[in-house]
Amino acid sequence: MPASKRAIGIGVVFLCVAGTLAIGHAIKAPCAHGDWSDGRPYTWLCHTDIIPLFGNEQLYGDRLPYLDPCAETDGTCDEYPILTIWMMRFTASVAGPENTRFFYANAILLWLAALWTAYGLYTVVGGRRALYFALAPTLAIYATLNFDLLAVALATGGTVAYIRRRDVTSGILLGLGAAAKLYPALLIIPFVVGRFRGREPDRGIHLIWAAAGTWIALNLPFALAGTTGWLEFFSYNSSRPADWDSLWFLVCEQATGLGCTNTRLVNIGSLVLFLGWVAIVWAIKGRRQPGFPRWTLGFPILVLFLLTNKVYSPQYSVWLLPWFALALPNLRLFIAFEAADIAVFVTRFSWFGLLDERHNGFAGSPLGAFEAAIFVRALVLVVCVVAWIRRREPPPELEP
Repeated sequence: MPASKRAIGIGVVFLCVAGTLAIGHAIKAPCAHGDWSDGRPYTWLCHTDIIPLFGNEQLYGDRLPYLDPCAETDGTCDEYPILTIWMMRFTASVAGPENTRFFYANAILLWLAALWTAYGLYTVVGGRRALYFALAPTLAIYATLNFDLLAVALATGGTVAYIRRRDVTSGILLGLGAAAKLYPALLIIPFVVGRFRGREPDRGIHLIWAAAGTWIALNLPFALAGTTGWLEFFSYNSSRPADWDSLWFLVCEQATGLGCTNTRLVNIGSLVLFLGWVAIVWAIKGRRQPGFPRWTLGFPILVLFLLTNKVYSPQYSVWLLPWFALALPNLRLFIAFEAADIAVFVTRFSWFGLLDERHNGFAGSPLGAFEAAIFVRALVLVVCVVAWIRRREPPPELEP
């Protein structure tokens, strides 16, 4: 890469990531310590899923995820993919029976994942564009809200390997990513299409086999030895209703006032809308710029998945951060997305505070403000897809 593209060095990028994560930890720290009965996740906006998941996933004691049955509870257990649930099991074994130590054990791994993601971006787009990830306010908010940075690091590594024409490595990393969070599997589609279009079908086939083989190698033993537990992730997500942050919730709430009650219809509708819009965007981009690198379709595919899916958990937005650096380095749109996403986060948890009867008198945001934020974020993401379609500046391409 020319020196001009590296005007900002990797040390500066790492310092920016560290600063962003430090700010994020300052936000999350009140919820990593103390009793949540005072409503601090809502009043301090410090919520993290990691603390309650220690108990909800029943990670204490000798229980092994998937292999040992969950105790009878009102919640769901073993609903995470294999790589994520076993990372939690590992950190639980290190932390012992203390959820604060469990939080910090996971936080360290997630912070390392963020640094790895920033490094991967730096190697292909340089320091300036890597700052789209390193300085993202939502990285601060979501880095330790859940475990998605693990999948983000693997997906970014797979993308970097693909750009560097290391297709087997790319497939392995995407397979690992899909074992942590299924979304990296979506990237296999544009990557393989790119190889076939470039008249390198063998490379595309190698990528597919590497990804599928990695995912199967990790999952098959547990599918055979702990079938019921292993299937819990799939059954939970198929029966899960439309989530608060999704457009499905917004539409159903406005139409019925009861949310989306027909989960099967929502599942089918999500799939049809996703496939349809991907085909439309793909076709329009192909007409405008026939030779565009097909791997960059990863950006609109992820955006359209989030817009059409019945679940858009807050931390899912970190999936997109590396792609602003890779495929849409538009500062104005990035700032607009960050502002809208922060608004969704603030109004979401502030509204949750209103719903909690233990905290009467809490001055939280009304449902209408939350719904408005969801709509504005969706609108910004649509504009981002349009901007990607119109964009003609070539994305990073490296020699073998």
